Amino acid sequence: MYLTTYDPFARATRRAFGQANVMPLDGIRRDGDVLLRFDVPGIDPESIEVTVDRGVLSVSVKREEEHAESDKFFVRERTFGTFTRRLYLSKNLNADAVEAAYNNGVLEVRIPVLEEAKPRKVEVRQGDEQHQELAA
Repeated sequence: MYLTTYDPFARATRRAFGQANVMPLDGIRRDGDVLLRFDVPGIDPESIEVTVDRGVLSVSVKREEEHAESDKFFVRERTFGTFTRRLYLSKNLNADAVEAAYNNGVLEVRIPVLEEAKPRKVEVRQGDEQHQELAA
């Protein structure tokens, strides 16, 4: 397991206020990295903040409300304000080498897997060769 989410009040808040997850996330293991993709459409890239502190990755974004005083809403479903997701990073990830990029409403955060945590191939010895070396 490379990461776990930490938001003890998110589920209760969404149920109470009928909101969908405002920053949905996909986590992907790709080669020597973990790639996190957050959907954050309509976000000013200048408002995005990605931090790592003591093994916790925090992603915060702010969506400003845009409307004139004379506007009268007849449907209002979009959410506004500051939104934060926190994830505990595994000790198998290199928290010092986190990279982030924003493109077309998707924030991608790349976290390298530490070398010692990467899968490695184990040599399988055959017959007498293995028995002799293991006995020595």
